[in-house]
Amino acid sequence: MSRIWKWYLEKSFVSKISAGFLLGIIAGMIFGPSATVLSPFGDVFLNLLKMVVVPLVLFTIIVSVNNANPKELGRIGGKIFPYYLITTALAVFLGIAIAKLINPGMGLELPKGSTIEVPEAPALLDVLLQIIPTNIFESLTNGDILSIVFIAVITGFAVSYMRNANETHVREWSNLLLKISEAGSEVTFRILNGILQYAPIGVLGITASTIGSQGFDSLKALAKYVGASYLGVGIQMVIIFTIILWLFKIPVMKFFMNTKEAIMTAFVTSSSLGTLPITIKSAQKAGISDRVANFTLPIGATVNMNGSAIHFGVGVVFAADIVGFDLTIGAIVGIILTGTLAAVGTAGVPGAGLIGMSIVFTQAGLPIEIVGLTAGVNVLTDMIFTTCNVTGDLVGAAVVDRSERKHVSVPDEAVQEHVSNNEK
Repeated sequence: MSRIWKWYLEKSFVSKISAGFLLGIIAGMIFGPSATVLSPFGDVFLNLLKMVVVPLVLFTIIVSVNNANPKELGRIGGKIFPYYLITTALAVFLGIAIAKLINPGMGLELPKGSTIEVPEAPALLDVLLQIIPTNIFESLTNGDILSIVFIAVITGFAVSYMRNANETHVREWSNLLLKISEAGSEVTFRILNGILQYAPIGVLGITASTIGSQGFDSLKALAKYVGASYLGVGIQMVIIFTIILWLFKIPVMKFFMNTKEAIMTAFVTSSSLGTLPITIKSAQKAGISDRVANFTLPIGATVNMNGSAIHFGVGVVFAADIVGFDLTIGAIVGIILTGTLAAVGTAGVPGAGLIGMSIVFTQAGLPIEIVGLTAGVNVLTDMIFTTCNVTGDLVGAAVVDRSERKHVSVPDEAVQEHVSNNEK
């Protein structure tokens, strides 16, 4: 038994998770709806990933803040947020352009008497105010990532200032707090390594139950819609992200080889936050500095939604085709602006996709009931949209890290050594 376990441990993560994915597809196709009996294995995997998200974000950001200075963090933030806005706007435009070529809604009609209950979209001011928690422990319990990021940043700054205090006992306390945070980060990563050994079984459970319950009927019914979604994400990832990496002189193939674990996990789990622990590990493998990765990736998992932006673009053309609505240039510009803000502003909110789509549809004057038509294939489109979201986060972190090297003068040899250590 120990020999089998050793053989299993020696296999690469990608080969193991690929095997779980393929076996899940086979099980789902053979057993159909009965394959949902395997869904608890997938639920366990997702729960384990979510379990480590909060401590991972909290400890890594505290440590990251203490390994950088306030000026440096401000510079990183000033680079990553414009990247989020620009790539998200491009994604909305891309979704519209692809859908206009394919016209996914042609031939479909809105079901008679169909209604859909849409949550009320939060005001921008409310979203900003909710970042600052009234109860720290409630935010940690509820997993409010933006609030946890805020808590971690201000705690990190407080510990950093304490380390430079005149009082000896205050400096000792701060060093103790920093060591606890570093130890907490290390423990979390060790737990994560154990979770990754279970990942193939979890992936098998998720895939089998999904294919078994949804089947391919929904894919056939809305093949154009799904196809437009996948094509839009494919262009965003293969062309736009590649051009961005090339412009910043980041080896494209090497980058995607080093980050493939996070990309595959995002596709299977359909959760940016659930994938976050693996995203951070992939960033380390890609040679992205911890101070950049630990600061930008938790934020990106919450607010950077390139895939969701493509979703909005495809969805609005899909709806316009159904009702025979002619999208003018002015309407398209409005959709791009609204879709960009909706993708960023509603990220992390329960029912974010529903809220975002309703905001865009309302701005374009389209009936939000059409969102219900896409519900049957959401499980298929969410997988690729999440993949795009996570890839966008990693590309943004890589770009910022590359531009930051001239400020910290990290030699290529040191970067290569960092990558080698993480691969071991």
